[in-house]
Amino acid sequence: MKKTRILYWLFTGLFAFMMLGSAIPDIIVMPMAVEGMHGGLGYPIYFIPFIGVAKLLGVIAILVPGYPRIKEWAYAGLMFDLLGATYSLIAVGGGGVGDFAFMALPIGLGILSYVYYHRISRARLAAAVLAH
Repeated sequence: MKKTRILYWLFTGLFAFMMLGSAIPDIIVMPMAVEGMHGGLGYPIYFIPFIGVAKLLGVIAILVPGYPRIKEWAYAGLMFDLLGATYSLIAVGGGGVGDFAFMALPIGLGILSYVYYHRISRARLAAAVLAH
């Protein structure tokens, strides 16, 4: 169980760091975020801070202990964001595979964080059943 917890916090910490790193420029509408999302992908400018705040709330939700239903929604929302960004890059003709392949890292970290979150949840449930 200790190894599982360590891996969970490693993957979750890295995933949260990456998502927070992409949320902050969106929230404060940095020129880099405007260029990428509005100039490059064609999203309206008013969408940029909205998606940034949504990512920030998702990061908070996956880091705060408890609240399993909110965590599930947060993981889903963050993955929709990443998959939507990947699709958007492909749809606008983002060039070769290298231009959007970097999205595999945060998607992979999100999947690993989610898998280990459920491993910990199942282990807690099994321990609770055995205790009774």
